[in-house]
Amino acid sequence: QVQLVESGGGLVQAGGSLGLSCAASGTIYSVNAMGWYRQFPGKQRDLVATITRRGNTNYADSVKGRFTISRNNTKNTVYLQMNSLKPEDTAVYYCNALWSRTLGSTPKSSWGQGTQVTVSS
Repeated sequence: QVQLVESGGGLVQAGGSLGLSCAASGTIYSVNAMGWYRQFPGKQRDLVATITRRGNTNYADSVKGRFTISRNNTKNTVYLQMNSLKPEDTAVYYCNALWSRTLGSTPKSSWGQGTQVTVSS
């Protein structure tokens, strides 16, 4: 089974910065797209940013210019650098990875356990 282990997050004042990381481990042939999502209380999980294996990125409009997603393909790790944080960024952040166990196999999706990010005003 593939596991995604997140680290980072915590409490920060508005205007501050935080970094998240998420490492995929297990029997993996390749990790394709990776991404970060967040979930507000009582709401569905929403996309924050995604990155392909080649480094193509996509961001939610609400975080463009403030958040940066990156990855290390050798380490199967994805990062999210969050700057100029706002109280409305407060949420549980989850990482996601699409991975293949063997060459040509159907990609599967896995989620991290979630990490709380709290931005105080």
